[in-house]
Amino acid sequence: MENTSNPILQDPSDELLVQHFKDGRQEAFDLLYSRHLPKVYKRVRYIVPENDVEDVTQEIFIAALNSISSFRGEAKFSTWLRTLTNYKVAEFYRKRTRKQEPPLAPLSDASAHTTGSTSKIMEERVYLQGALQSLPDNYREIILLRFAEDLQFNEIAELTSQNLEATKSLFRRAIAALRNHLDK
Repeated sequence: MENTSNPILQDPSDELLVQHFKDGRQEAFDLLYSRHLPKVYKRVRYIVPENDVEDVTQEIFIAALNSISSFRGEAKFSTWLRTLTNYKVAEFYRKRTRKQEPPLAPLSDASAHTTGSTSKIMEERVYLQGALQSLPDNYREIILLRFAEDLQFNEIAELTSQNLEATKSLFRRAIAALRNHLDK
């Protein structure tokens, strides 16, 4: 029987924290949450309208908490959480479509909430979100890994099980496709 009164180790791995949580140590999830919140929030912010970012991020961590017992460690925890994030974002857009709402807030809404240069920034974000949503999944994913998660090309290559040159090539194609969409 494990002694649950011992504090969690200094800077434990995600997988060890998952095991601690499964063993009944609730504070282990708090550490996972604080460790991964910034990246999840940033990723969601790239692809979900501003007014919904916090709600979607909260739904992701609630889903993670509810399903962490099913995490088997066949992939890194961060990969599992990224997959869950992508699923919850897709679910967000499916629900919006069922309600027959536009996939992104109209530019007039962005302007109504802001003034001056902030309005322009909101307009650009809404336009960029639309452009990202129009890209093929593999293009959108590599752009998000690079910019939303601040991963280096070698990290992306390792994560996606591709060689470095293939990763860089995919990134160049993704950026070209995004630029092509934005130039329309």
